[in-house]
Amino acid sequence: MLIDLHSHTHVSDGQDSPKELVEYAKEAGVAVLAITDHDTLNGWQQIQDSSDSLQSNRELTIVPGAEISCRTSSGMSVHMLGYLFDPHNAPLNELMALTRDDRIPRMQKIIELLNRADIEVTFDDVVAQSGSAATVGRPHLADALVARGVVNTRNDAFTRFLHNDSPFYVGHFAPTPKEAIVAIKAAGGVSVLAHGLAGSRGAIYEISEIEALISQGLDGVEVDHRDHDDHSRAALRELAASFDIFATGSSDYHGAGVGQRLAMEVTAPEVWEGILARGSGIEVFTV
Repeated sequence: MLIDLHSHTHVSDGQDSPKELVEYAKEAGVAVLAITDHDTLNGWQQIQDSSDSLQSNRELTIVPGAEISCRTSSGMSVHMLGYLFDPHNAPLNELMALTRDDRIPRMQKIIELLNRADIEVTFDDVVAQSGSAATVGRPHLADALVARGVVNTRNDAFTRFLHNDSPFYVGHFAPTPKEAIVAIKAAGGVSVLAHGLAGSRGAIYEISEIEALISQGLDGVEVDHRDHDDHSRAALRELAASFDIFATGSSDYHGAGVGQRLAMEVTAPEVWEGILARGSGIEVFTV
């Protein structure tokens, strides 16, 4: 049973439409898929709204969720996965809306810094890459740099220009991890720290800092992730066992075009059952 609890559509920074993501998940044999676009619910909501019209034998369970952009008091970027929360919860929706709204001026500032360094790219280039995205982000800028011929791949763009420690990095409004955890819980959801020890993404948490999040209500940690090395996985798995929280695995899929595949990392069925039992804000649905 393949359970993948972290994926993205082109509603945020993925490459596939929600319908395409569902089709690819079925082709890959995925049984449970969480759609967790950045700071928006529109991806999984499109699937839910059209599920009755889809030709389907209802073989794929969709987990409603989101990946909430957070920032620590020291300015470190953190992502918090939320599952099964009430999609009509006003405080949580306001947090995500404020984050989305601040992404455009942030993008304009990053482009200005790149232009000062004689790297030619425009906001219109980014818009052309984002399509119907509700949350314009650095992956769209990376794709614009590819289209301009500045770099060869999205990964190259992040390695050279767009990583968190880059001189071109610009922050944006985001709740603290604690605020996100509290908001998810108040909405009946389950919170899981995404790729918390992924050093390739920039600054990372210390284990002691993740322990502090657990004391603030964190429900789980994403352990098996492509950006976690063996040492990080072992440390997070030990942490989850010590505090009796969920240890998940997932693809963090953004598209085959960026070298990813669905269910390249998965969550154990008993972990998923625990998450399902704890979430009370919305039901899963099948397509």
